[in-house]
Amino acid sequence: MECIAELEEKGKAAKAAARKLATLSTEMKNKALRMMADGLERHAGQIMAANLLDMEQGRAKGLAEPLLDRLLLTKERIEAMAQGLRQIAQLPDPIGEGLGAQQRPNGLRINKVRVPLGVIGIIYEARPNVTVDAAGLCLKAGNAALLRGGSEAIHSNTAISRVLAKEIEDCGLPFGCIQLVENTDRQAVREMLRLNRYLDVIIPRGGAGLIRTVVENSTVPVIETGTGICHAYVDASADLAMAQKIVLNAKTSRPGVCNALETLLVHQAAAKEFLPSMLAALREAKVEVRGCPQTRTYGSGLQEASEEDWATEYLDYILSVKVVEDISVALDHIDRYSTRHSEAIITRDYDAAQRFLKEVDAAAVYVNASTRFTDGSEFGFGAEIGISTQKLHARGPMGLAELTSYKYIIYGDGQIR
Repeated sequence: MECIAELEEKGKAAKAAARKLATLSTEMKNKALRMMADGLERHAGQIMAANLLDMEQGRAKGLAEPLLDRLLLTKERIEAMAQGLRQIAQLPDPIGEGLGAQQRPNGLRINKVRVPLGVIGIIYEARPNVTVDAAGLCLKAGNAALLRGGSEAIHSNTAISRVLAKEIEDCGLPFGCIQLVENTDRQAVREMLRLNRYLDVIIPRGGAGLIRTVVENSTVPVIETGTGICHAYVDASADLAMAQKIVLNAKTSRPGVCNALETLLVHQAAAKEFLPSMLAALREAKVEVRGCPQTRTYGSGLQEASEEDWATEYLDYILSVKVVEDISVALDHIDRYSTRHSEAIITRDYDAAQRFLKEVDAAAVYVNASTRFTDGSEFGFGAEIGISTQKLHARGPMGLAELTSYKYIIYGDGQIR
């Protein structure tokens, strides 16, 4: 099949490139990143023209507005992508970092050092900026990248990847460092999941369906980046003005991303004072509220929340709201429905905050702050490859260090066992 031939060719090139990338100097990698950034800005018109085709097709297919927003590229967004590459160039190079050393009684000197993962496959949906972030982070961490974006962004991703590849080639880096799988057939994804002979790891970025498909079918090791059913719990002692500000930001600043708020839990002691104004503010922000029976008594025309709502990542202007008896019930609800991404408590009670921090099992747990901060750049990591919700290898925003492994280097002078 055509997709198998493409993957075979590109996988082989990536494997060869990875060997050379692992030995590149920091200076060479940073030079390539800066050239990639310059190339994006020089070719912004060409990239936006390709993006226009994707936007037109997206509207024809009836993509929701938040998804169209994720797909859209403007001059400002392309400049931001370029700036992201320059920021990666300024970050410390993790490769070769010493992670520990010891000398054994027999004289062996054992060093633990950070090394690239090798070839990283990344499967993602309608966010063309991921093409740039992934390319930049993988390159700085000494990895080759095989990228497979969604069909909704194929024109944008193709234009971007060709610009980046040309800059990399002009910089003298090996062919195959950054490659895009241009076949949009779903069979290409299934074949990529079995590309063990070339890929060292696969990272999926997208909705629950994509992630489930990758996790359940991949024979290549997977770093699972999760969907975000993120909760905010407004405690009895919360500063209600602060709570309203946080909820509005977490829900409406960019609803189509994984760190957006999807469920609001409110202590029954705060509900009477908090919910009428909160619901009015959400209505003004064009957010559809789906509430429990008690929530619906504080507003008119609210849809009743179903069991499915509590388990849904909307990625839209929709919020489920539930009044709970106390923090224990809130914690039980979060434990049942959380995707282990980001959870927040708004409270002035130190003990409640500490209990929430200790008992909530998530990659990021907040006290009195919006879940929207779960982001590589906001954490000071530069761009990120995704938010890992698993516990092995990496958890939370995955920056440069999370795209590496380590090995032991042992020096001897003739020791035998």
